[in-house]
Amino acid sequence: MRVLVACEFSQIVTRNFRELGHEAYSCDIIPTEGNPSWHIQDDVLNHLGDGWDLMIAHPECTYLSYAGERWFKSQPERHAKRLAALVFFFRLLYTHKIPYICVENPRGYPLKFVQSTQVIQPHYFGDNVTKVTHLWLKNLPPLLHTSFCPNPYINWTKFGHRSKSERSRTFPGIARAMATQWSSFIEKESR
Repeated sequence: MRVLVACEFSQIVTRNFRELGHEAYSCDIIPTEGNPSWHIQDDVLNHLGDGWDLMIAHPECTYLSYAGERWFKSQPERHAKRLAALVFFFRLLYTHKIPYICVENPRGYPLKFVQSTQVIQPHYFGDNVTKVTHLWLKNLPPLLHTSFCPNPYINWTKFGHRSKSERSRTFPGIARAMATQWSSFIEKESR
């Protein structure tokens, strides 16, 4: 199976699919922290028609999330950036023929236009933290919880000392669930 992990420089999701034997590539405008031979450093929109079976997209949430709402009054240029981010989000979700798609993002402006398919937390998959994540799924089933942590650590995104890139990483348990559950589902569907 050919897997495109859009807007991922860490290769956390990509590695999980690679470990299952899939031809998975990350794609981002910045260099990868992982294996450069599995990374496409470019605008993902230039590669949507490259014959992928599955795309998991992590569009940047800076202008999509409700978290930075307070800056919109003092920085009016952010409105145009939000509009561009929304157009990018929906182009990833709707404007091509990749058979299976997941677009993930925190609670934010895309929800004003289309409801997410599923809301997950890292502690549903064995990572002992909270971070609300919405999934918009096309032809994919919702993820099943794998390992519930009953007393998760405080919200991961609320720590000011975490960098933007650190806050945006996919948690290992979620990445593992995506790779194992969706690989299995797509393999059954293609029989």
